[in-house]
Amino acid sequence: MRGGVGAVAVTEGILRRQSARESAARTYARALPIVPVRARGLTIEGADGRRYLDCLSGAGTLALGHNHPVVLDAIRKVLDSGAPLHVLDLATPVKDAFVTELFHNLPPGLADRARVQFCGPAGTDAVEAALKLVRAATGRSGVLAFTGAYHGMTAGALAASGGACDVRVTRLPYPQDYRCPFGVGGPSGAELAARWTESVLDDPKSGVRQPAGMILEPVQGEGGVIPAPDTWLRRMRQITADRSIALIADEIQTGVGRTGAFWAVEHSGVTPDVMVLSKAIGGSLPLAVVVYRDDLDVWEPGAHAGTFRGNQLAMAAGTATLRYVREHHLSERAATLGSHMLTRLRDLAREFPCIGDVRGRGLMIGVELVDAEADADGEAEAYAEADAYGVGDASARGPRPAAPELAAAVQRECLRRGLIVELGGRHSSVVRLLPPLTITDDQASAVLDRLADAVASTAGKRAAPDRTPVPQGRRRRQDDRADRAERAG
Repeated sequence: MRGGVGAVAVTEGILRRQSARESAARTYARALPIVPVRARGLTIEGADGRRYLDCLSGAGTLALGHNHPVVLDAIRKVLDSGAPLHVLDLATPVKDAFVTELFHNLPPGLADRARVQFCGPAGTDAVEAALKLVRAATGRSGVLAFTGAYHGMTAGALAASGGACDVRVTRLPYPQDYRCPFGVGGPSGAELAARWTESVLDDPKSGVRQPAGMILEPVQGEGGVIPAPDTWLRRMRQITADRSIALIADEIQTGVGRTGAFWAVEHSGVTPDVMVLSKAIGGSLPLAVVVYRDDLDVWEPGAHAGTFRGNQLAMAAGTATLRYVREHHLSERAATLGSHMLTRLRDLAREFPCIGDVRGRGLMIGVELVDAEADADGEAEAYAEADAYGVGDASARGPRPAAPELAAAVQRECLRRGLIVELGGRHSSVVRLLPPLTITDDQASAVLDRLADAVASTAGKRAAPDRTPVPQGRRRRQDDRADRAERAG
């Protein structure tokens, strides 16, 4: 039910005051001019009475969606117990339970010899701590990172993400199929990326000294939802192990079942030396940790600290979340439902040439929007040239130019239809879906229907000539599914 004129006025007033008083650095609020007042599961209700299906999920923080009963119950129990809420790094029963559940879920080969460092409450704090740790443990200062990465907003994290900071970071090519840095994609592109890394490390004239660590995302999130090929990730593990370089897996957004495994590195069977964790491990509250091999634990007391390391409510919420994901097999659920959603989105891509690529893993999905009309006249010539050199069709066609304005328009149309999505990628041209792991089949259908309608509304004139018209009955079913999804939320 929509709110009345008074509710709309309240919403507009709050948004106006936010714009006048908050920093120009605010981000989500610009693209999502809403004022949430209630939320449950997938659904958010605004102050104006409008309801939205939330596929942003706190940038992946809400593994169980908004206000899940097990999370609320865990928080209430701590509050009702009279336990202290702020304990620095002191031992508490709440922390002990959290660490026990966390270690129970760690990748094989790490849990039995792991140490955990509680740091500041944000993921970027965990990244800074991890970089500091491997430098202390190895006595070296350099770090290897990858193009397109996002590891946070502090100095070292920004440097590893490709920002301009005075930290010695060597950036390497991250393999992908659609926009392969070597123009080939597939296994060949991944192999070239691995060889590049080996060459940089082994060539005495490369200018790169032996680094302390390599940090990577098993699926680049903000970089455009780009899953690392499993074979390439295993190569990175071997390359770093052979050269005594610590491998740091950034599982801040990919962890806790998001990609169809509890940790994304498990898809490739890789055990990193260090894992940085945040977002979902706090059950929607601020919490970040570094987990690492015990032989790296060379820190002196106080070598890394922080005031807000002992958030008892976050630890209780995190324990409940980790246990619920494990006991209810939500990783497997994410894998199955994510595969279904990717299939439907790829069908949509065949209808609309402005969808250049659909990719993802589990419930971490990206839809890249492109300029469908760019270079269309030269495609035949490109194919002919490719045939002459024995290059495959995908390489011949190549990726179309990114279309960030189109992506922003699709995001706006999604919001108008009651769907919250995020944009990402190098050019902000990737529509990202990060629904909670508890999303139902009907809710997933409603999300995809609304996204499809938004794409059709924004770029319908660019649809493929042979597109089959959508029957009116299907449109009615879309609306029915959306209504059921909202009621379920």
